[in-house]
This record gives sequence, C-alpha cells and structure tokens, in this order.
Amino acid sequence: MSLIISGGTVVTADGRFQADVRVDGGKITALGLDLAQSGDEITDASGKHVLPGGIDVHTHLSMPSMGTVTCDDYYTGQVAAAMGGTTTHLDFCIQSKGSSLRAALDTWHGRAKGQAVIDYGFHVAVTDPLPEVLDEIAGLPDQGVTSIKLFLAYKDTLQVDDTAMFRCLERARDAGVLTLVHAENGDAIEILMAEAIARGETAPKYHALTRPPELEAEATGRAIALAEVLGAPLYIVHLSCRPALARVREAQARGARVTAETCTQYFFFTKDDLDRPGFEGAKWVCSPPLREKEDQAALWAAVGDGTLSVISTDHCPFRFDTQKTLGKDNFTLIPNGVPGIEERLVVLHQAGVRGGHFSLERFVALTATNPARSFGLGGVKGAIAPGYDADLALWDLERPHTITAKTNHGAVDYSLYEGMEVRGMPVTVFVRGQTVINQGRLITERGSGQFLHRQRI
Repeated sequence: MSLIISGGTVVTADGRFQADVRVDGGKITALGLDLAQSGDEITDASGKHVLPGGIDVHTHLSMPSMGTVTCDDYYTGQVAAAMGGTTTHLDFCIQSKGSSLRAALDTWHGRAKGQAVIDYGFHVAVTDPLPEVLDEIAGLPDQGVTSIKLFLAYKDTLQVDDTAMFRCLERARDAGVLTLVHAENGDAIEILMAEAIARGETAPKYHALTRPPELEAEATGRAIALAEVLGAPLYIVHLSCRPALARVREAQARGARVTAETCTQYFFFTKDDLDRPGFEGAKWVCSPPLREKEDQAALWAAVGDGTLSVISTDHCPFRFDTQKTLGKDNFTLIPNGVPGIEERLVVLHQAGVRGGHFSLERFVALTATNPARSFGLGGVKGAIAPGYDADLALWDLERPHTITAKTNHGAVDYSLYEGMEVRGMPVTVFVRGQTVINQGRLITERGSGQFLHRQRI
C-alpha cells in the first residue's frame, strides 16, 4: 500500500507546482496528478503547501559545557525540532581531552540510542589533535561522519591553534571530510574578558563587548587563508557580522572552496538585548554574540544573494532559572548558547518570506536543500523528488500562532521569540513517510529516528 499526499502545492528550491506525492517504503516514488489508486492511504493536503522537512545542521543536544549540560536531550530536542517542521539535524560530538574521536562518537551514539524521533547525523569536534587523533580523521567516513569542527575560541578548553587547524584541514581534505570552523580569536577574547572582569564589568552586556566583530573577521580570514593554501573545503559556522561576511565574499570571488551559514537569532536580535533589565540579558548570550542592526541587514542580503547558503540554529539550550544564572555575578560564567530548534522555520518564514527578504523557494533552499547538499545528504534528504526520503512538512501558510515558552515543546524555560506572532505553520510532518507530527500532536514513538551515514564531501 502506498501513501499518497494528495492535492497540495509542492514547493522545492527550484519552483512550486500542484502535485500528488506517492510514497513507498519511506521513499518518494512519484510526483504527478491523480496518483491515488484503490487501497492507497490518502493524506489530504488540499490548501496546504508541501515542503521538504527542514534540516538543521548545527545543534548541541546533551552537550556538556561550562560546568553544565544543555537541557535538551535527543528526545526533547528532536520533538521540538519536529514540531517546528525539522526532520533531520546534525549534532556535534565533542572530543574530550586525551580521548579519541571514536570515543566521542560512541558517547554521542549512546545519548541518542532509543531517544530519537527524527533522523540525525554527527559532526566531530577535534579539541585535542594528538597524532593518533589526526590519523582517525581518515576513518570517519566509514563511520558515516564526513565533517569535523574546529574551535578557534574558548581558550584552554576547546580552542585549537593554527598548527592543529592546518593539519586537520589537510587530513580532512584527503579524507573527503568537510572542516567546520568556529571563527573567533580566542586568545584576544580571553584577554578582553579578563580585563573587563578586573574593571568590575560583570553584566551580560560585556559578553558582546569583549567579543568584537573584528575578532570574528580575523579568525574567519585566517581559517580561509589556511584552507586556500591547502585547497581544502571550509565551512564557517554561525557567521554574525559584516566584517566576517566580507572575508567570505572575497574568498568566494577568488574561487575558494568556502561556504558559510548564519543562524536564526542573528536576524532578530542585537547586542542591546544583552543589556535588558536585571539579568534578563543572559538569555541572549551566545558566541559569536549578537551584533548591530546593520549586521542584520547585511545577513538578510547575503542569504538572498547566495553568499550565505544555510540558515541553522546553533541550538544550544540552557535553562534560565538554573543554568544561565551560573554567571549571575560574572558574565564569563554564563553558559554560551541560545535555543531555537523549534522556532527556526516559522520565524524565518514570517520575517524572511512574508517580510520580503526571499521567496518560499529560497526558504526551502536555505533550510533544507542546501544543508543536505553541503553535508553529504544530497539525493537522500532536502528535496521532493523520486528517490528521496519522504521527509515532508505540510504547511498551512495562513495559520496564525503566537510563540511562547509555555506552548513550545523542548526542555528550555524561555523562548527568545516570546510573544512573536507568526502566520504560517507546519501542521503535519513526515519522516521517511511515517507521520511524526499531526496538528500539534506527536504521533511517532521514541526511538523511531535513525542515524544517517553521510557521503564524502
């Protein structure tokens, strides 16, 4: 028996058209009109738009950080993702000092086992590039992992130096693995933070003031330069500001193999949000920090013209009541990260599509098709075509919704977008042809999500 999603408007990165979608064995097998036959299971999509499920390539579930652990695990985080129309995400495994990349993967596989409700994959963050660890990079694709991450910030914990970056870029290039870089100059930031604390500047706003855009731009340019020397592919994560954007644009004009993402929060908030009354600004502490209105305008333009090809979340949730407060007397102790895995698609549709920054087709490209192509899921995820997984979201583009923490579905106790009114919501979500969400209700069982073995880059 086939599943027929009937009567909807199919939207891809290349266009939109009226069509039924036939699904067999979890795969899309046909697009066309009047595909239903006797005995088929019919889902009526009349009046709805059928989009590829969203792909969020930058999340942090069950991740230890700054003396605590992100509050969404592989169940709560993925339920929130699915409720927002996301059907696939890529999460970060963090190598422990003195340990192996294999051990990091084993740990994160254990955290996900039996919990997932959508499909997922892993990046591995290399934090201690011992010779034997560098040797492991070549074997990552055989384990389904085709991307590594390097931090150029968080000195003495996650940060790697230029020697390590160069060696990792080289090994990754040879293995068909993409290198992701968190681009901030951690050495300079460490000095600026210490000087601020010595002056008694302890409030959340100083988090942004001690991580200026020039230091993001410098690290972005440095990573690009090393990658260009090696001819290695490079992906800049969570790009936030005009100076760093300029480095990426210049490199792309030279033909360098450089791509970059930005994250949802950078379109909606500025560093002024860190200066909200009391300790409220801690909710907006993330790295790189929120910037200026002018940076927002530049980012909207860059996702429109293709300089930035992906919009992710960097979903790194900490509860305000018990976790963000760890830095109440010292901004350097505030856990860095913000939530957004559930809100990403609806706020981008509202501000991006309804706001006139890009078309619905471009929305699909930025949130599904491009992420799949960039991270070894092309031909499998991120599009609506025969042969692809039937990861689909039926959107009611007129449905109103007011975002609140109380009606969200993750474990975090606040939403950055509290009170924001949107029009346009996913109402039914499928993963490999199985209904996961219907009308705000979770349908699937815990553990139904699958680990994805991705292709070499």
